[in-house]
Amino acid sequence: MNRILLLVGLAIISFGCYKPYSMSIDAHRAVYKSDFLKEEYSPFYGKEAELDNLRFYKAKKKFRVIADFALTPDEEPFEMATYSGVVKPYRKYGVAKFELNDKQHSLAIYQSIALIRVPGYRDYLFLPFKDLTNGETTYGGGRYMNLKIGDIQNDKIILDFNKNYNPYCAFADGYSCPIPPVENHLEAAIEAGEKLYAGDH
Repeated sequence: MNRILLLVGLAIISFGCYKPYSMSIDAHRAVYKSDFLKEEYSPFYGKEAELDNLRFYKAKKKFRVIADFALTPDEEPFEMATYSGVVKPYRKYGVAKFELNDKQHSLAIYQSIALIRVPGYRDYLFLPFKDLTNGETTYGGGRYMNLKIGDIQNDKIILDFNKNYNPYCAFADGYSCPIPPVENHLEAAIEAGEKLYAGDH
């Protein structure tokens, strides 16, 4: 009898500790929204009501892919264009190759030359991309994903498109948002992550 009670108790504890994937994405998006209110530079600083206009696709596990990752150590720094006309220095850190909807795709992952010099951000990586949803259900200028060097394990990296987000340019003018390079234009509809902003721009 005690053994049965123990097993039932363990099952209840395990169930209580288990967080469905969708809940983890909801938590990620809650932090994403709260960050807008903390950063004075953000388009929604002091405008909490505007967060109600943020829209997202329902979380789908199929858009969380394990990609093969290859470093590109010989790449020279280059100036990535932005929508304001300003350029920002980056270098291609590596290439991620993955399968989605039975097709092979690849995306370049970049490292900001400026952030390498900033403590706490030296391991940050940047993945800007465009896809076939742009201008329809998502921002026409493309979307971004944040990664870290530590995310690369055994030549693999997880790309969770449910966590992609819009640049500030999707919400307001006056920002220098990087334009996804041509090599990161996907011939696929990434129906995951952030959608078009529902507020005024």
